[in-house]
Amino acid sequence: MAVDTGRQPSKAEPAEQGPGGARALGSAAWTLVKRFLTLREGSVIVITVLTIVYFSVTLDKFATSDNFKTLLPYFAPVAILAAGEVFLMINGEIDLSIGAVYLFAPFIFSKIYDGGIPLIPSLILALVCCMVVGLINGLFTAVVGINSFITTLGMLLSLEGLTLIISHAQPVDTPGTNVVGGLTTFSRTFGGGTYSELIWALAIIIVLQIVLTLTRWGLYTVAVGGNRLGAAEAGVKVKLVIIRNFILCSTCAAFVGVLEAVRTSSVQPDPSGANEILFDGISAAVIGGTLLAGGSGTVVGALIGALFLGVLRDGLIIKGVNADYLSFYLGLAIIIAMAANTYVGRVRRGSGVG
Repeated sequence: MAVDTGRQPSKAEPAEQGPGGARALGSAAWTLVKRFLTLREGSVIVITVLTIVYFSVTLDKFATSDNFKTLLPYFAPVAILAAGEVFLMINGEIDLSIGAVYLFAPFIFSKIYDGGIPLIPSLILALVCCMVVGLINGLFTAVVGINSFITTLGMLLSLEGLTLIISHAQPVDTPGTNVVGGLTTFSRTFGGGTYSELIWALAIIIVLQIVLTLTRWGLYTVAVGGNRLGAAEAGVKVKLVIIRNFILCSTCAAFVGVLEAVRTSSVQPDPSGANEILFDGISAAVIGGTLLAGGSGTVVGALIGALFLGVLRDGLIIKGVNADYLSFYLGLAIIIAMAANTYVGRVRRGSGVG
């Protein structure tokens, strides 16, 4: 009896391999999802995307170009503030004076300009003055040994009082913005243009993320935050790193203050508004995955955290939510985001992901 030993194509074989292949594909996809979610920015990205989708579906006016332009002032300045705060928080420190620096910078800029100095030099000198504020914060914290919370809280109150004194509690017009018939080049560049704040925010975020991840400055910052004693024994100048990050934080706050003053063409000596943006900046950094305990953080996460806060605030305002409920929802969002980041951190440590 002849036996046919040749293999014939069988339609059943792919069917038998199909479930195994599907399972392998599903397992690979789930692994990728878990890897994404264990990124420092993974959880806040998911939350932000879900928030955007929710408001886009429930609100006709949300997903429009006009609303995007309205959204920019809600998150671009906060992103810059948060980016500077990230460096300090990685060190295990915090700067509460950024709101006061944000308020002070436009007034000192105006005073310097009124003294007969051109716009750009006046802006540079105003930033230098605010860098001195960061230097003082850093010296009192790193050298004298005062807790950064106390140091910067004292600076917050002192600088807000100084701003009220030099402004006589009166609003001032921002230099370089009072031109009939359109915006000046200075105004378009430093906050007056529709997308200028966004461009500045993205540029600063990119630069600071590169500094944090690819330079000695960033390496030393993480080392000091992770193990201050070990970093000092390894030759890192711990005090210098902390002082430098205080100066960076104050510089970012001052620059944001000028950008916002140029955008609005005038500035009010209002400490309550400055304190609000202070909390937004710190919240964005925390929501973005930077640990208050220090040793870990991400500048890109600060941008996403600021975007989340901006989207949430903008969407709730369009919905007509009462201001009291707005604060309530923002507070809940911070708690939920922190819970997610804490869980992700535990998963990352358990899986060995850096």
